[in-house]
Amino acid sequence: MADTRKASRFIVPVAVAGVAAATIGLVPALAASGDPDLPEITAQQLIEKIAASDTQTLSGTFKISTDLGLPLGGLADLGALAGGGDGSSSADPTEKLTELVSGTHTLRVAADGPDRQKLTLLDGSDEYSLIHNGDDVWAYDSKSKEVFHEKGASGAPEGVDGDKQIPATPKQMADEILKAAGDTTSVTVGGTAKVAGRDAYQLMIKPKQSGSTVESIRIAVDAATGTPLKFTLASVEGGKPVVDAGFTKVDFGKPAASDFDFKVPEGAKVTEGAAEKDAAEKDAAAEQKLPEDLAKELGGFGDLGEGGGLNVIGEGWTAIAKLDSGAPAPKTDEAPKEIQGLLDSFGDKVTGKFGSGTVFKTKLVNALLTDDGKVYVGAVTQDALVNAANAGK
Repeated sequence: MADTRKASRFIVPVAVAGVAAATIGLVPALAASGDPDLPEITAQQLIEKIAASDTQTLSGTFKISTDLGLPLGGLADLGALAGGGDGSSSADPTEKLTELVSGTHTLRVAADGPDRQKLTLLDGSDEYSLIHNGDDVWAYDSKSKEVFHEKGASGAPEGVDGDKQIPATPKQMADEILKAAGDTTSVTVGGTAKVAGRDAYQLMIKPKQSGSTVESIRIAVDAATGTPLKFTLASVEGGKPVVDAGFTKVDFGKPAASDFDFKVPEGAKVTEGAAEKDAAEKDAAAEQKLPEDLAKELGGFGDLGEGGGLNVIGEGWTAIAKLDSGAPAPKTDEAPKEIQGLLDSFGDKVTGKFGSGTVFKTKLVNALLTDDGKVYVGAVTQDALVNAANAGK
């Protein structure tokens, strides 16, 4: 029998919104409208309410807006680098849903327990539908008239550890955020709000440390069910939220069983996935691959041998991952044109006691690549990256 928990990862749109925050394991929270009069509740009680929620059925409309602060040219270059997979089907959800990582999108969603979910992307006149019904996952792209079908879909998309996937539901997102709350985090109840016509509490999460790119996370929690309804992640840079994702309309009743039926449209091209076989082959190949082979595939990062490797500097919201390749960074003028375009779009030259390098910036995650081959990356400001490099840690 298929692993329905993993199969359903395709369905809930917030999973893709989480890509923007995956590097630091964060996901966003609420935009308020109205102040309903609700009984007072402590942050601990609200956290317990979220943990106790067990919403199995719902339907409604979901809106997601993502703004990483990347220039349009940079986004285009990222698309060119991604290459769109093997091009087997435009309906393949592992490729199609990556479109949600930028811009504003509206989706219609429905769920009936772990075995049935449906998502329909409603951008423009064309529709993209994704249906999980029991042991089957169907996807249909009306623009290309292509269908993708996967039987017994289990495992994570290529390159993702199945046990470390991006949270696939709002509740999982909230759980991951709350797990990270500690001495470096302030968690409070920030009043109430109306979300999708429902009364909700606002859970406010803020870093206590300076140097993080995260200004705040707000979670709108349904007062009746404890279900997280909306998430907003705000950057210290201000402006539009990095991610603003949530329901504009929601009904917790049981959807009709027919909502999850799918019939291949006449004339549509059908591509069959091979989830179980592909996952087994990939696992076997990964076990046989030697560390030096992986290092070679990293190209410009050189030999990750003795004296190199990954280290984590600091903790909490200002943690910085450091990779010391032990080899000079590749010359940018020798890079493919797509990478050169990326460097020109959002790369800034910096200098310090460490020498010189380039900072690649978004509104959430920043990275410093020094000319001597060290990489510093985190959800921290440019100054924090430079200070870490200067400290020579």
